[in-house]
Amino acid sequence: MAKKSQSAFDLIKIKEDLTDLLNNFSTLVSSESSDIRERVLTLIPAFHLLRKLGTNIIPRGAALSARERILAYLQRYPERIIDSEELLVVSGITDYQRRIRELRSEMGWPVLSGKTVRMMLKEGEWDSATTEDVSGMKPDQYFFLTSGQDKEAAYRWKLSNEIRNKDISVKDKLLEYFRKNTGRKITGEELSYLAKDAKEWARRVRELRTEEGWPIKTKNTGNPELPVGVYVLEEDKQAEKHDRKIDDIIRVAVLERDDYSCRKCGWSLSMRRPEDPRQFLELHHLDYHADKGANDLDNLITICNMHHDYIHKHKMNKAEVLNWVKTRED
Repeated sequence: MAKKSQSAFDLIKIKEDLTDLLNNFSTLVSSESSDIRERVLTLIPAFHLLRKLGTNIIPRGAALSARERILAYLQRYPERIIDSEELLVVSGITDYQRRIRELRSEMGWPVLSGKTVRMMLKEGEWDSATTEDVSGMKPDQYFFLTSGQDKEAAYRWKLSNEIRNKDISVKDKLLEYFRKNTGRKITGEELSYLAKDAKEWARRVRELRTEEGWPIKTKNTGNPELPVGVYVLEEDKQAEKHDRKIDDIIRVAVLERDDYSCRKCGWSLSMRRPEDPRQFLELHHLDYHADKGANDLDNLITICNMHHDYIHKHKMNKAEVLNWVKTRED
């Protein structure tokens, strides 16, 4: 209670001092004898007091450093568009952007820039239905995800710097990073940095998934349990060539119809455990693609990797599979 009382006292004192300084400035402006520099010098302490007022908005004890104040503010407003001016006020420093980078790279807090969000939105990698409208986000605005702190962030940013400086294509950099982080959640901000802010990085990720068959998922493209703005390579394995032609719209429609769970055992991604051989979901062609089976809703069902292997091991045909999945192993 004492800390809150002291903080309230400080705010009142700052406000009084600021009012006095502004009154003095007003007097100088109305005086013909004062020059411009005198007015500027009068405003300097007012500027410092105004900045101090902003840094006292967050209760004392909740945050101490500029970086901690920024984090405390972002945590209060997750998945909301935050203007850079807001962070300038609460941090009390002009170099607040460096503190945001530290929060990302050293501490693993998922802070996305407007530039990254817009790129993901453009390539259909953003689930607009679950967040406020981000279509008008500016590059210097920010969006704090609800995925929580990533303890491995420092390691990943070191790895990212190594890959970032390689003389290879953006797509190859992205793929190498995903493969070395299989199963880990990766933010769009990490991928943007890895690609040296290349404008088409989100499109390259989509190509890796849709054209080259890497199981890279987002909330909007196959894994609804992921936080918005996050990617994960579910398995370090490319899909067979014919499976790479399944359109994202069809893929998601099949998963939605099957409630994002295996038609045989009911397993879903939320049930994933290290000791369980079931680690991801796959789409199975009832009429095999090699036999001209179509990549459409009626010919595809959702199966966990373990039961998908079982189907192919026993070379089960369409009728056998449909009868087999009727006896669910819930």
